[in-house]
Amino acid sequence: MLTSRWLLLALLALSAYAQTAPFTAAQSAAGLALYQTHCATCHLADLAGRNEAPQLAGANFLTAWSRRSTRDLFVNMKSTMPPSSPGGLGEDAYVNITAFLLHANGAAPGSQPLAATTRLPLGSLINGQTPPALRQTLTAAANANQAGPPPTVAGPKGLTVSGEVRRFTPVTDAMLRQPDPGDWLMIRRNYEGWSYSPLSQINPSNVASLQLAWVWAMNDGGASQPTPIVHDGIIYLSNTSNTVQALDGRTGDLIWEHRLGPESTRAYGATRSLALYQDKLFVPTTDARLYALQARTGKLLWQADVGPAGRGYTNSAGPLVVNGKVIQSLTGCSSYKPEGCFLSAFDAETGQLAWKFSTIAREGTPGGDTWGALPNLLRAGGDTWITGSYDPELDTAYWGISQAKPWLRVSRGAKPGDKGLFTNSTVALNPANGQLRWHFQHVPGESLDLDEVFERVLLNRGSQKLLFTIGKAGVLWKLDRATGKFLSHKETVFQNVFSRIDPQTGEPTYRPDILEQKIGEWIQACPSTQGGHNWQPMSYHPGTHQLIIPLSQSCMDMAGRQVAFKEGSGGGAADRRFYDMPGTKGKMGKLAAFDIDTMQQLWSVEQRAPFLTAVLSTAGDLAFAGDLDRYFRAYDVRTGAELWKTRLGTSVQGHPVSFSIDGVQYIAVTTGLGGGSPRDVPRVVAPEIRHPGNGNALYVFRLPSR
Repeated sequence: MLTSRWLLLALLALSAYAQTAPFTAAQSAAGLALYQTHCATCHLADLAGRNEAPQLAGANFLTAWSRRSTRDLFVNMKSTMPPSSPGGLGEDAYVNITAFLLHANGAAPGSQPLAATTRLPLGSLINGQTPPALRQTLTAAANANQAGPPPTVAGPKGLTVSGEVRRFTPVTDAMLRQPDPGDWLMIRRNYEGWSYSPLSQINPSNVASLQLAWVWAMNDGGASQPTPIVHDGIIYLSNTSNTVQALDGRTGDLIWEHRLGPESTRAYGATRSLALYQDKLFVPTTDARLYALQARTGKLLWQADVGPAGRGYTNSAGPLVVNGKVIQSLTGCSSYKPEGCFLSAFDAETGQLAWKFSTIAREGTPGGDTWGALPNLLRAGGDTWITGSYDPELDTAYWGISQAKPWLRVSRGAKPGDKGLFTNSTVALNPANGQLRWHFQHVPGESLDLDEVFERVLLNRGSQKLLFTIGKAGVLWKLDRATGKFLSHKETVFQNVFSRIDPQTGEPTYRPDILEQKIGEWIQACPSTQGGHNWQPMSYHPGTHQLIIPLSQSCMDMAGRQVAFKEGSGGGAADRRFYDMPGTKGKMGKLAAFDIDTMQQLWSVEQRAPFLTAVLSTAGDLAFAGDLDRYFRAYDVRTGAELWKTRLGTSVQGHPVSFSIDGVQYIAVTTGLGGGSPRDVPRVVAPEIRHPGNGNALYVFRLPSR
């Protein structure tokens, strides 16, 4: 919420200009307040844009909108914003926000009010330059973390609830390599990324009796996609607004709570996991910091900056602790900035930086020539917004790197053949020093925001050491993880962006019209940026040697925009239109199992609602998954048959886990809101699927007591 001082500055800025434009100072001031409350969570307080939310002021906005009208801008906002309730702000609000955007792009307010029916060419009104006084106001809002609405749960920062975990066993390297069956110590449970529990008490013969043990209401606001971390019967839970809690796994009683902040968590800024090591709980926050808390009490031990402060860096991936080093990912790399993007490792005891690995090959370094003539400043992207995996035997960490930015090659000024390492690659790193051991680029020169950043699943088949991963294009990749050699692939959903994938090398070839792309021309693509596959991890079930994968089936048209090649520009820089995937009969959600040897599909479940959780498989031959329509279900891993379901308070989203206490097996899952394309596409394609706009919570299930 803006302070009165900022509103005064804004009004002074509005009144300082000649009365020449079709809106008033009062309309723009009202639009400014509305923007900060309803729009800045995604587009940022200074209109700089982030991820899928474009810049709303400056040269890029001018390029995108100068040939369109004030009426077009009004209609576009009213029909699409906010994503959770298009048109929900009321006509006057959209008119006022339109007036504010005109002023933020150089138009001077006048005496004539703007109306919803006003139709004037924007190119005659705006120049893409924010007036200095208004720029000062917006910068002050951004610097004060006014990037969204006030938090749902207000309160002081720091240790807000004091308590102590009475029985805590320090987590050793050996425990991380061979976790106790009753624990869930990291995202996807083990270093190999299986999302599999060895517990079998709950099985096909009794899962129909599964019942709710307890529920814990979590913070609302922002994006929630957490992994409950469980050790010695205690659940460590990350909430929106960077709040961490310790809960008794038996009862759901709160033991301690630490509010780290910032509270203005952005809609795309989910924190997906925490990590335990020795006596510490490691917490990455949405402002690109890493905290170490005392696991027993929640007290702060140290903190470190992952990305430089004030440079737009963020975080969503949880850390991975390997031999005393906390490896942490980074996001917020879509805009042009000198630092580029990187992975980091910190000393677990002190928080001191141990190493950095640049995910964008710089000029004069190995792979630097794959960016052609683009200077370092214009090499954007390479975010690492999903946690990697680790092989203790090979002592190698594996990470997925996201796509280059802007999304389309033509927008980023790249030429055909520019591969842009290490974007859309698997990188194998020495965890001791961050040195590259090998890389495999899944899609060189990726051009449609179909990135390959997601989970890396490690498993052995006889003497062969395998790595599996799948990206938004829906292609399941099989690699030799010792060498990076391509072994095989499988198209899991309909795709038409690649005309061919070489069966020997795995290198894909784009359709000719994608290679010949031009600014402003629409390109049809299946899947859409929803994926194929997205952040919701697959599960490896060792008993059946299959991967169970949550998939989505939708398509899009994408058109690239011209961007200014200067610091602070960049971003996605494209427009998109979404629709159902042909041949699916509107069934957007797909859950499918694939044999790791043959890569053939064994079974699938298809439905209208997309799946929004990781898959949890268990030694009890069950697979659990939740969806947008509030259902949480258990399936038979051998057939895909539905064995149990329940409907929860809002959309089921996050990483389900299983743990045990005193011989009793529990299943835990979160309901959650917020996120990028996996949430945005269903709002357009399947608006009939409705759910409450609040209700983030942790649900814990067990069999009835005997």
